[in-house]
Amino acid sequence: MPKKKQQRSLDSVSRRGFLAVGGVGIVGFSLGESRAAARTNSRAVIQIVMNGGPSHLDTFDPKPDAPREIRGPIRSIETVIPGVRFAESLPKLAQRADELVILKSLYHDASPIHESGLQLLLTGSLVKNGLRPPNIGVAMSRLLERKKQAPIAVRLGGTLSATGVNAYRGNSAGMLETPGEEDEDDLPTLSSLQDSGFSTPDFASLSAKVKRNYGETRFGELFWTAARLVESGVRYVEINTFNKLEGEVTWDAHGCSKTAPGTIFDYRDTLGPQFDQGVSALFDDLQASGLWDQTLVVSTGEMGRTPRINENNGRDHWPDVWSGLLAGGGLEGGQVIGASDANGESIQDHPIHVSEIPGLIGSYLGVDPATEIQVREGVTWSLPKVAALLS
Repeated sequence: MPKKKQQRSLDSVSRRGFLAVGGVGIVGFSLGESRAAARTNSRAVIQIVMNGGPSHLDTFDPKPDAPREIRGPIRSIETVIPGVRFAESLPKLAQRADELVILKSLYHDASPIHESGLQLLLTGSLVKNGLRPPNIGVAMSRLLERKKQAPIAVRLGGTLSATGVNAYRGNSAGMLETPGEEDEDDLPTLSSLQDSGFSTPDFASLSAKVKRNYGETRFGELFWTAARLVESGVRYVEINTFNKLEGEVTWDAHGCSKTAPGTIFDYRDTLGPQFDQGVSALFDDLQASGLWDQTLVVSTGEMGRTPRINENNGRDHWPDVWSGLLAGGGLEGGQVIGASDANGESIQDHPIHVSEIPGLIGSYLGVDPATEIQVREGVTWSLPKVAALLS
């Protein structure tokens, strides 16, 4: 039986945690201003992109009392927060839910396709009038001061492709691209870092014990590498948990054998357990290295999935409501923000538009929300707004 911890929400600690640090809007839930100010220049963000849009009902917001065609065959388990349950495939995260901020009311109202959700998740806005909004990591590279030899931002897991529609996925400099130098403005990857002489870690050379802790999986290697990059001074790490959706078993679990073969049973048997192990090891790693309080971990996908299971034991696209996690970064753990209804079909309390995630990241890293980049005459870019998390 998990230990009990009194459930907290942002209401119970008030919204005062969003502090003005050195004149810059910074998120720091329930932190003293002096502690937050002392860390401002050494903050980092690891953004785990759960590509494909994980089912909230089969991860962080199960509905054990819903009809079987909605709750599905995956059991739910207690977490250490009374009344809050996770899917059975996430036992390690359930045991440390008091270290997490659980977002249960993410949504967007654009087209229910991966590309629009990814634009909002990674840039904070949609393509408009032919102008592509920049990836938040690229924007941070323009606005933050470089530390040591480390780049400001790095992408792990490759650049996402084969998402179903040939449209912008929020993965480049977009409108901030330098004419004729588009490749230079994208996020660097491990291979490009190695080519430039920056030393990058090697998961394969680790001891068997460390690899077992993280899991010898794609997730485990990506999460371990992210921790090493933050240690080296990288300020923002984007992790694509998958770099291709079509034809692969991913969070995009439609149960369609040709295009999206994953099912909710893959959540139970492989995806969930591997994610649970890898993320828990990442949290342990950040705590052991002293980086936990200054590294914000953000984990969510670009949409949720239908409450009703389809005929192939999958779930289809559902941008009306889904879930995500925040951790580290000095956050007050054990918080639950928002709620979905009894069937996980709509938002019941405190809607949070997914476009606020990039704004949260930029603000946490110390970028003044009023900062504007002049793109060309009459065109500027500024940090996406954070509103629902403040209200």
